[in-house]
Amino acid sequence: MQRRTLIALAALAAAVSAPALAQSQIKIAHVYSKTGPLEAYGKQTQTGLMMGLNYATGGTMTVGGKKIVVIEKDDQGKPDVGKSLLAAAYADDKVDLAVGPTSSGVALAMLPVAEEYKKILLVEPAVADSITGDKWNKYIFRTGRNSSQDAIANAVAMDKDGVSVATLAQDYAFGRDGVKAFKDALKKAKIVHEEYLPQTTTDFTAGIQRVVDALKDKPGRKAIEVIWAGGTPPFNALAALDLKKRYGIEVFTGGNILPAMVSYKNFPGMEGAAYYYFGIPKNPVNEALVSAHYKEFKAPPDFFTAGGFSAAMAIVTALKATGGDTNTNKLIKTMEGMSFDTPKGKMTFRKEDHQAMQSMYHFKIKVDPAFEWGVPELVREIKPEEMDVPIRNKR
Repeated sequence: MQRRTLIALAALAAAVSAPALAQSQIKIAHVYSKTGPLEAYGKQTQTGLMMGLNYATGGTMTVGGKKIVVIEKDDQGKPDVGKSLLAAAYADDKVDLAVGPTSSGVALAMLPVAEEYKKILLVEPAVADSITGDKWNKYIFRTGRNSSQDAIANAVAMDKDGVSVATLAQDYAFGRDGVKAFKDALKKAKIVHEEYLPQTTTDFTAGIQRVVDALKDKPGRKAIEVIWAGGTPPFNALAALDLKKRYGIEVFTGGNILPAMVSYKNFPGMEGAAYYYFGIPKNPVNEALVSAHYKEFKAPPDFFTAGGFSAAMAIVTALKATGGDTNTNKLIKTMEGMSFDTPKGKMTFRKEDHQAMQSMYHFKIKVDPAFEWGVPELVREIKPEEMDVPIRNKR
């Protein structure tokens, strides 16, 4: 009899403690490309997310007395996998919110899942405009920059009368949305050719030849705008052709991860714009990230590390404001119009589409023997209020 009572009491205690434990946790799913073509980006985002959560909580990993628990899920860069993993995170893991993914194609598959489960998806670092545009719903926030922010900032370097531009981009959401936004951003320069190549391209001969043929006989300044993420970037192939010397064709592009920027050394003086390079933003959060990253990894934080860190700062800022309450509607109300500090600078979620408004940094590449990569030297900060980033959703 006594044994039966003890078993019953133990079962009751377990039943009570399980919900109590759940209530004392804040569960976050990070769905990202742990493997696949954007693996390098995804791993940096995860590193930044964890470092950011640690920094934002003062090393406690708690908000409002609740422990933050991060559940990692590998979407492999595949839309169908990302979609099912996010559904499992909301339904089975009972996460309070999710972060990710790495790829724009995966993100677009995941957006309806957030709406179905009525849970927040904080998009980082997927870029396509359509994520906060025509495919958006109210559960979607984005700390990553969008195609329009990239395009407007990158257009600054070349948007002048008499400039002919060809684009070289990947044939999926990131590339196509990027080119569309870039065309919209140009007011003076003329697009003469758009070249789209598969994400997995390694031989650029035919694609680059079509771009060169479209530009080489044009009068005035000639430019190729490269919009490329992951895989094999085309910069070594472009450099091998010595286009500036042979045809007067210049190459422009945005920021990237440091390993990809090794090939930027072939383009001294190349201009573009990026949301982050560890040596550019001057603020206490970036100083903390750079210091902690050097201490742990003996290397500077990279492009997507800053993005993951920024997502963490947004999450903790919102949770501190709600006292740790993870009620979705309360979080949405808190996050709309919310400003938060990040390594990139101060950012603000725009109420209309939940896109984070943020500075971009116009750079010029300098070759410095002390660095393996082409160093982006700051030309000037392009502040959020200087960029007329279109609102593309139907709210």
